[in-house]
Amino acid sequence: MNYPDSVQFLYALGNEIKTAKFGLERIRVVLEALGNPQDRCRFVHVAGTNGKGSTCAMIESGLRAAGRRTGLFTSPHLLEPTERIAIDGRAVDVAAFTGAFNRVHAAAEELLDRRAIDLHPTYFETVTAMGFLIFAEAQTDIVVLEVGLGGRLDATNTVRPALCVITQVDFDHEAYLGRSLEAIAGEKAGILKAGVPAVFSRQRPEVQPVLEGRAAELKIEVAHTREWAVSELELNAHGSRFRLGEELAIHCPLAGEHQVENAVTAAVALLQIGVSGEAIEQGIAQAQWPGRLEKISETPEIVIDGAHNPAGARALAAYLDRFYQHRRVRMIYGAMRDKAVEEVCGILFPRAQQVIATEPQQPRALHAEAIAHLADHPDVRVTGSLTEALGLVRHAGPEDAIFITGSLYLVGEARGLLGAGR
Repeated sequence: MNYPDSVQFLYALGNEIKTAKFGLERIRVVLEALGNPQDRCRFVHVAGTNGKGSTCAMIESGLRAAGRRTGLFTSPHLLEPTERIAIDGRAVDVAAFTGAFNRVHAAAEELLDRRAIDLHPTYFETVTAMGFLIFAEAQTDIVVLEVGLGGRLDATNTVRPALCVITQVDFDHEAYLGRSLEAIAGEKAGILKAGVPAVFSRQRPEVQPVLEGRAAELKIEVAHTREWAVSELELNAHGSRFRLGEELAIHCPLAGEHQVENAVTAAVALLQIGVSGEAIEQGIAQAQWPGRLEKISETPEIVIDGAHNPAGARALAAYLDRFYQHRRVRMIYGAMRDKAVEEVCGILFPRAQQVIATEPQQPRALHAEAIAHLADHPDVRVTGSLTEALGLVRHAGPEDAIFITGSLYLVGEARGLLGAGR
C-alpha cells in the first residue's frame, strides 16, 4: 500500500481507544514474527495521565543535546500519523512509515492465515510495531516511549527498558482503567519491572502508596522528584525558569505552571541515565511540544491547548487565572463523547467571557448543542465546525485572547487551518 492507503487502513481499524484489546498476547506474537525489533532498542518508558507527552519531549531533547541518536514514540498525532514516530527530533517520512506499515500488515495477514492471532492488530498495536521496526533499523541509541493507555496491558509494555518514568496520575479513561485513582495508578505501575530503575513525579495522596507498593514488591530503585528542591522559580506566559537542586539552571519553554513538574521529571530522568547537566539544560530549553498552550497567532492572539480531561482543564484554568485575568477570553471548545465534558466545562467556562461550542471532525465528537446544554454561561454560541467557530472571532480586537481547547483532534485541526503545522 502507499501512504494514503496505509493511513486509510489504520483508520479503518477503528478508534484506537474504543477498539483497544487489553492484553499483550497478540502484539507479542506479531513482534516475534517481525524478529522482535524491540529487543534491539534501548528505551525510557513513560506512563502517566497528564504530562507524559511533554515529559517525553523534554527527555528526548535532552538526550539529543547529549549527542545520542534518539527515537521518540508518542500519541495521538495532531495532523499526520507520521508524527508518532520520530528520529532525532524529526517525524519519519511517509516512505519509512509506509514501508513499516506494509511489513507489519504482511506479518499480521500471514499470522491470521495460520490462525496464530485472532484479529488484525489494532491501530495502536500496528503503529507500535511499526515504531519498533523503524527505531531498530535506524540504530537509535535510545528511544523515549510513551504509553498509549494505562500501562500494564498497553502494547508498549512489551519492552524491557533502561528506565521507567511515571508522571502525575489523575482521572482519565476510567471506563478502561478503573473508577478510582488507586485502580488507575495500579495500571500505570504495570510498566515497572524488576531490575529497572524508575522516576516518580509528585503524586496525589491516593496514588503514591500504590506506586511505592509496586516498586517495593519489585525491589527497584526509585528517584522521586519531590526530593529535588525547586528554587528561584520565575513563571511567565511563555514558560518558566528555575534552579533544580544546586547544580541545574532550567529554562522550560513549555507554558504553564504544570510544566515545571514535567521539566523536573525530565531532568531527574536524564540524570538517571547519565546525561550531563549541560546537556539537560540545553535539551530542555530547546524542547518543543505542539498543541499544549501553544500560541499560533499574534493578531488576533490565538492559543491552542489540548485540555481534554479534568487535570488538563485545571492546568489551563490556572494558566488563565495567572496570565489572562484582565483579558477578554473567547473560548472555542469541542470534545469527544467519552470524556468528562461536564466537569471540564465547569472548570473552564467560568474563565471565559464568551464560549463557542463546536465539533471536531471526528465520528466520536460530542455535538456542539450538547456542550451548550451543559454550559452554565451567559454567552454561548453553537457552531458545527471549527471553520465556522473561527469565523465568529475573525474580527477579534487587541483586548481579546482566543483559546481553542478540548479535544486534541480539535487542536490538530486548528494547527492545520491556521498554518501552525507547516
